[in-house]
Amino acid sequence: MIILPAIDLFHGQAVRLLRGNYDDMTIYDVEPVNTARKFKSEGAQWLHIVDLEGARSGEAVNLDTVMKIREACGLKCEVGGGIRDMKTIEHYVSSGVERVILGTSAVVIKNFAAEAVKEFGSDKIAVGVDIKDGNVAIKGWTENSELEAVNFCQRMQDDGITTIISTDISRDGAMKGTNVKLYETLSEKLSMNIIASGGVSSLDDVKALAKLNLYGAIIGKAYYTGAVKISQAIEATKS
Repeated sequence: MIILPAIDLFHGQAVRLLRGNYDDMTIYDVEPVNTARKFKSEGAQWLHIVDLEGARSGEAVNLDTVMKIREACGLKCEVGGGIRDMKTIEHYVSSGVERVILGTSAVVIKNFAAEAVKEFGSDKIAVGVDIKDGNVAIKGWTENSELEAVNFCQRMQDDGITTIISTDISRDGAMKGTNVKLYETLSEKLSMNIIASGGVSSLDDVKALAKLNLYGAIIGKAYYTGAVKISQAIEATKS
């Protein structure tokens, strides 16, 4: 299982939200390039980046910052937030981003995910499945859709998506542990690469997810608060 340290961007800064609440935001680094370099020094190979402003507005607001981070740290990057048209996907892919994450667009635009896979390949396209009360949340977690999460994942699988990033919003940033049961259910029902996100708060969480043979796990607030070092998390996946 790979470990993907996270950088959430707002006004070009590395921040964290509590349970997706934009009014409960903590700034951790005004220059996120420095954070990305620290991740690399601890052995990370991948970086998970979210443009929070883009997720809410539907535009890739922090695109220039994303590219600056990638060029400076040399890590493989997956990027999400505000990616709602083929032009934006093309810009990221042509700039060297390894994987683009579709969120709201995969929910509200008919066949968008399938068309993106056809255009760019399944290795370049992932879908973020952000879950609130069992349903898929959209528009930077500010709205809840009527789509049941597992059914939506199965639909994405049918559309050719091979990687999902699943976030339990109730756990995100809360430091109360990850939802192992959720990822166990998804693993049983899907034949996809599953990346767990939200609530990974300890090395025990990392070990529990690794035992499910997930593709990856994202670490955000646990790193920023000092609860988990990236190097320790990577080592924990091997035990």
